[in-house]
Amino acid sequence: MLHINGLTFRMGERLLFDEATVAIPPGHKVGLVGRNGSGKTTLFRMIQGELASDDGSVSAPRNASIGGVAQEAPGDDTSLLDTVLAADKERINLLAEAEVATDPERISDIQLRLVDINAHGAPSRAATILHGLGFDHAAQLRACSEFSGGWRMRVALAAALFAEPDILLLDEPTNYLDLEGTIWLESYLQRYPYTVVIISHDRELLNKCVTEIVHLDDTKLTLYQGGYDQFERTLRERQALQLKLKKKQDDVRRHMESFINRFRAQANKARQAQSRLKALARMKPIAAQIEGRVASFNFPTPERLLASPLIRVEHAQAGYEVGKPVLSDLNLRVDHDDRIGLLGANGNGKSTLAKLLMGKLKPLVGDVYKSKKLISGYFAQHQLDELQANQTPYDHLRAFMPDASEASVRARLGSYGFGINLQNSFAENLSGGEKARLLFAITGFFSPHLMIFDEPTNHLDVDSREALIHALNDYGGALILISHDQHLLEACVDRLWLVDKGSVKPFDGDLEEYRSLIISESSVKKKRARPEDGQEGDAALQPKVKDKAERRKERARLREQLAPLKNKVARAENDVAKITGEIEALDIKLGDSSLYTNDPKKAEDLSKSRGLLVKSKEQKEEDWLALSQTYEEAREKVAQI
Repeated sequence: MLHINGLTFRMGERLLFDEATVAIPPGHKVGLVGRNGSGKTTLFRMIQGELASDDGSVSAPRNASIGGVAQEAPGDDTSLLDTVLAADKERINLLAEAEVATDPERISDIQLRLVDINAHGAPSRAATILHGLGFDHAAQLRACSEFSGGWRMRVALAAALFAEPDILLLDEPTNYLDLEGTIWLESYLQRYPYTVVIISHDRELLNKCVTEIVHLDDTKLTLYQGGYDQFERTLRERQALQLKLKKKQDDVRRHMESFINRFRAQANKARQAQSRLKALARMKPIAAQIEGRVASFNFPTPERLLASPLIRVEHAQAGYEVGKPVLSDLNLRVDHDDRIGLLGANGNGKSTLAKLLMGKLKPLVGDVYKSKKLISGYFAQHQLDELQANQTPYDHLRAFMPDASEASVRARLGSYGFGINLQNSFAENLSGGEKARLLFAITGFFSPHLMIFDEPTNHLDVDSREALIHALNDYGGALILISHDQHLLEACVDRLWLVDKGSVKPFDGDLEEYRSLIISESSVKKKRARPEDGQEGDAALQPKVKDKAERRKERARLREQLAPLKNKVARAENDVAKITGEIEALDIKLGDSSLYTNDPKKAEDLSKSRGLLVKSKEQKEEDWLALSQTYEEAREKVAQI
């Protein structure tokens, strides 16, 4: 059991943990959540023994191995495969000892242990992990130094997974993964046989992979059962209950104080007053649950919408070298109301397509037509490093508002969560999340007709991601999203394009179907490598692939029929909400006691109107429930195909 008992720790003058206690049973998978800067990564360092506590303890079972992703990505000339294999220190040491051992009994012990840890199957297991994280066979044999920092971090993650420690600590493991890698990691962690603690702001990862949530809040650790959605519901319920208890306690406290103030000077009441004074002193105050405010985002809708299409791509090729296209035969259009999510593994060309649509890349062949008045906004992670290190957020935004007053510039920054101190901080001193906020402000500054976001959530916590979702859904222009955050995609896009094998095609399914496709393709590749009963892997699988394609077409056809039904459900829900609002407005009027004295006829009419509205609401609710049931049954039918 990983046991954190009475942990107290200060970093400088800041108290991060104050007698924090939590116990994690062996084999459990736990998500560690909390606001950015609350101390989650610090806790990981304390679990790994890199930091000592001021008081309390962090303990794990004797001989339990604790591991995580190395802070520095490997960058030498060792191949990816050998780098991952080197993470299993016991295997490496046993193999080295086996080369020089001479004692027959020791040789026997070594070989038995090598069998126990499946040492001879290690290269295959390491290759499987690397493949799941996006490295094909050829890439696995290349040196780490040939890859960029983000890809090296994938190798570091692969090494941590391969080592299979008894307690695996993962700090934002999806930050360097694409959607395909994230889906694979979810599947891998679900099968991981030992304890896992994950710091993550990815709701889907926390919903699919963990059985408990540990919440770090106000220097305390609290364990909640279930995934992130269940944790959030339970937390809200606890906060609501605590606010009720605090209000009740405050009422009692005011009553006791009033009694004491009135009667403490009277002899016959002095003893009672003194008793209540002691009770008041013993009353432990209930803390009000006031969550830190999450600054909203605001992407202004263009003042004048343009006619569709905004962009039309015809018979185009995109790439960086003539004769070597990354993407070919592109025939696409982006309309003014499109909400498109780009799917496809890293390296397949999603960013290349984004640059082509933004005009940052000219087509090698073919044409890209754009509306003459089109204004576009583009956000990409690499832009975080392109901010001027010695300039403040105020300086960056001032460049876009040269004629505006200082107050106007600062007000614009304030709407993105920049207080006066942050407005005057140099960009090099901003956190990743703060830099992202600044880039969001720049991306939407000119009220673009089209915005393209390439991995916008990497440095945002869960609440900030929710604020981003609300802002993107409020935005009235066209949107293209590249993201590994499935929750963001599901909430913000209604069309999917798959970038794969040098082409871009509409994907007819939803994200859950794409997830199933990724997992099934991984299984297919394993079967092709090991065809059974003398059959060729491809030939044996062809009928199934054909059946799946036909099922996808049928699902797409049925989904088209679902759209009108979904609209009816939405209209019925709006009708219920409208009538509910009218009833509430009447209740306010009827709650005025003077109405019955001054105008009893009006009071009677209002009461009758309310009665009619209540009956109408009941009927509307029945209609809504019936439509909802029909819609859910139809959705279930689609899911079963």
